[in-house]
Amino acid sequence: MKPTSRSLSRAALASTLLAASIGASLLLATTSAGAATTLGASAAQTGRYFGTAVSAGKLGDTTYVGILNREFSMVTPENEMKWDATEPNQGQFSFTNGDRILNQAVSNGKRVRGHALLWHQQQPGWAQGLSGSALRQAALNHVTQVATHYQGKIYAWDVVNEAFADGGSGGRRDSNLQRTGNDWIEAAFRAARAADPGAKLCYNDYNTDGVNAKSTGIYNMVRDFKSRGVPIDCVGFQSHLSNSAPSDYQANLQRFADLGVEVQITELDISGSNQANVYGTVTRACLAVARCAGLTVWGIRDSDSWRTGENPLLFDGNGNKKAAYTSVLDALNAGGTTTTPTTPTTPTTPTTPTTPSNSGCTSSVSLDSWNGGFVATVRVTAGSTALSGWSVTTNLPSGATVTSGWNAGQSGTTGSVKWTNVGYNGNVAAGQSTQFGFQGTGSADGITSSCTAG
Repeated sequence: MKPTSRSLSRAALASTLLAASIGASLLLATTSAGAATTLGASAAQTGRYFGTAVSAGKLGDTTYVGILNREFSMVTPENEMKWDATEPNQGQFSFTNGDRILNQAVSNGKRVRGHALLWHQQQPGWAQGLSGSALRQAALNHVTQVATHYQGKIYAWDVVNEAFADGGSGGRRDSNLQRTGNDWIEAAFRAARAADPGAKLCYNDYNTDGVNAKSTGIYNMVRDFKSRGVPIDCVGFQSHLSNSAPSDYQANLQRFADLGVEVQITELDISGSNQANVYGTVTRACLAVARCAGLTVWGIRDSDSWRTGENPLLFDGNGNKKAAYTSVLDALNAGGTTTTPTTPTTPTTPTTPTTPSNSGCTSSVSLDSWNGGFVATVRVTAGSTALSGWSVTTNLPSGATVTSGWNAGQSGTTGSVKWTNVGYNGNVAAGQSTQFGFQGTGSADGITSSCTAG
């Protein structure tokens, strides 16, 4: 994650909104011989994305936007969704530039990675002045408010960024967030899941490209989270490289993938005379790992890079393709494994089976539970006839209470709770699905649901 002012002394620094009809021209760009001719299209051949970091201030640059629209299928805001940008004053939120990037991406058939909800840097001044329980409460409120604002519009969130220390300890970085308690990362992921159940939730860091003390510390955290049902879906590897990649780069990606999470190359840039070869190596490593969902380069042209003077990107300052671009495109077109991505929700209790229905639709519920609470995601599936409206009744066990819901109208909070479609998700094509969700207190183990068309 790079602010534009970040010091170079740091050598390494759903989503349902992908509209196939809008993005078809990008994803189907091929030569007459069948080889894809753009990065997004070539990555899509194996089910992956190829993305870039974008600055709202450059969306008026026609060369910049032309490359963005032509080449990439995923967008990450550089700074516009960070804490200082989105909550400059406590409780007062500003989403103008983040929304601008999101809308530009979606209108051109792209998905968006949200970056980043909590980080020890780029905190607004008011947050830097807090500590202890006041900071913990403010941080979790920030996660909840920002993720709720973008609910259903973000493919994946970097929920927590750069929380581990460099060096040989493999431990956490000392920061004001860490000093609120060692469980702050877990709390942030739970808050993000409750606010946006459909987004993949990622931990993101740098200097973790090979097997080393830092990456192993993160590995141990992810393994612990998975064992306890903490909602984590993906791990981001920034991959700010110079002249080479670690010899165990692919093996490191694979060991994380073997934990059951996606791996994503999130901030790729490579300097040095061996640039083209290293870009090819990194791309092939991702293609060889089935759960490597995609790659994002940190900027479009060399002149857009935070690594001033190092020319680490795929296009030169004039927007011309470099040898590194050809190396990546060739590697993507050579193919690899087909992705097996994680689902956004990691249930800690079994998903209830789909409820048979003679009324034209079925429903199923998946739960993400913890001691004292839960988030339920309900999938509504049309039968052989398209739906023009639907309602679902969820039967909660004794002691469970709904505290909030999204993507559906609600009647009741305990026992039998009725949910009805809202304006944008009532029409469901035959055999297709939509979903809504709700958060509650108590235990929802054993919840059942039934669906009625109309």
